[in-house]
Amino acid sequence: MIDDPDEAPAEREVGVGPHPLPWPDDPRYDRVLLAEGDRRNVVDRYRYWTHDAIVADLDTRRHEFHVAVENWQHDFNIGSVVRTANAFLAKEVHIVGRRRWNRRGAMVTDRYQHVRHHDSVAAFAAWAESEGLPVIGIDNLPGAVPLETTKLPRRCVLLFGQEGPGLTEEAWEASEAVCSIAQFGSTRSMNAGAAAAIAMHTWIVQHVPADQLPPTGE
Repeated sequence: MIDDPDEAPAEREVGVGPHPLPWPDDPRYDRVLLAEGDRRNVVDRYRYWTHDAIVADLDTRRHEFHVAVENWQHDFNIGSVVRTANAFLAKEVHIVGRRRWNRRGAMVTDRYQHVRHHDSVAAFAAWAESEGLPVIGIDNLPGAVPLETTKLPRRCVLLFGQEGPGLTEEAWEASEAVCSIAQFGSTRSMNAGAAAAIAMHTWIVQHVPADQLPPTGE
């Protein structure tokens, strides 16, 4: 415990300052960021890059799973789901229901993540079918199979419900399978953002070889 505030460790400054001259001759770099520094929450490989250049590079490497979230009650967890989808490089995030969602938890990562809206579960299901993408629901209600023992399809959509009620009946019917996440405590359900992170990481473990895992910070 630190008793003297003067002895508290200095807060770590994020990012980098102005780029030393001469500047790199590369169209991916943003001249304003080169001049003023880049304090964005991006990995080092994207320092000084323009937003469009970052998105274009991510698009060459996105994984084959999508993430979908039902949004009927303005769930505050959607922003967290989007942020995690960016971290695991999901192909797209789909908002099913209300178009507006709380972006605070996304921490600006939605700028780098493709987000698509569907007015209803039926519209979302029709889109998934047209793309040949099986829908895998994530819910802990009776009838679900353990995520821990399920082989997730390489190309799929992971579908999550609202915090508390979980997937709607229509969403269950639209799912090829519904997986549960093992819980050992007293609460009936977990935070939807946490459930999404577990399911996405499960896909990564199953489909990304160890020799393709990026180094820390990359």
